[in-house]
Amino acid sequence: MQSDEDFMRQALALARNATGRTSPNPLVGAVIVRDGHVIAAGWHREAGTPHAEIHALRMAGELAEGATLYVTLEPCAHYGRTGPCAKAVAEAGIRRVVIGMGDPNPLVAGKGIKILQDAGIEVKCGVLEDECRRLNEVFLHWITQKRPFVILKTAMTLDGKIATAAGESQWITSPEAREYTHELRDSCDGILVGIGTVLHDDPSLTTRLPDRAGKNPVRIVLDSQARTPLDAKLVTDEQAETIIAVTAQAPKERVQALVEQGATVITAGEGPHVDLPLLMQKLGEQEICSLLVEGGGSVNFSLLQAGLVDKVLAFVAPKIIGGRAAITPVEGAGFAHLSEAVQLRGLQAQMIGPDVLLSGYVRKK
Repeated sequence: MQSDEDFMRQALALARNATGRTSPNPLVGAVIVRDGHVIAAGWHREAGTPHAEIHALRMAGELAEGATLYVTLEPCAHYGRTGPCAKAVAEAGIRRVVIGMGDPNPLVAGKGIKILQDAGIEVKCGVLEDECRRLNEVFLHWITQKRPFVILKTAMTLDGKIATAAGESQWITSPEAREYTHELRDSCDGILVGIGTVLHDDPSLTTRLPDRAGKNPVRIVLDSQARTPLDAKLVTDEQAETIIAVTAQAPKERVQALVEQGATVITAGEGPHVDLPLLMQKLGEQEICSLLVEGGGSVNFSLLQAGLVDKVLAFVAPKIIGGRAAITPVEGAGFAHLSEAVQLRGLQAQMIGPDVLLSGYVRKK
């Protein structure tokens, strides 16, 4: 006999099918169970399309009456791009609803549960809640903080170098690690680098996967003086939107030239450096819910110092290159005291090819 937790795990697995595709909506999976057997299932595929519960209800048809619905997030209670799922669930005659977690969206936030309970439906909430929160860590952060969930990704040697003293950095990590990075790009709304990376590498910052077409994130460049070359790949390749973040001090003719080339320019702060908190606020307003940072040491330190990094992914390659002048993943001025150091919680390690991937969440002060 399967438990509520067993069926919720099935709903979670379904939700993950749409990773990177539902923003700014959450990932949601649903299964309908009758007499101990799953008779219907669904997941939210893309913003503006039917939600997970609707897919499952359509599959179940008349068999939904008297059945149990398992859903990873509280059914919505408002009219947006689609109608309220809680009302549809009640009208389908579902007898019992098991929910992974409540929805903190002010438009829902308990209202969906109330609709179900007012219809006489038995509701159980909080089943595998931790797993459901991890599934939607991006959405939960964006809907409550109004800024992107920032993932700082870096790759280094065992002695903490991201390039040799001569500046050679391709490739520190293995093909497997690089493929993992493209999976990350595919799952994120935006990718951010500094102007130094653009000038040095002329990157495309697109998603390239071996077995399927990926989704290209919005490309964002920290470029206070609008120095991005007009012939840079980011500006000319038309593969994805490119946002150049400048300050009010940026030469107006340079800004205008970038706009004429098709780039979007955001002014964040008076200068001399881009106001990072203000930029994150503006990106959040544009529904960029997740942001992958692939910058150099100075960009990484600036974001960490500003308290804007939420998660760190650090690849460590089994290589040692040495060199006092070889650069490291986090540079800038650094923190003067150990008490100021950024600390991570929930640290995990896994092998990606020959490399070790360390991941953890920044402990907020």
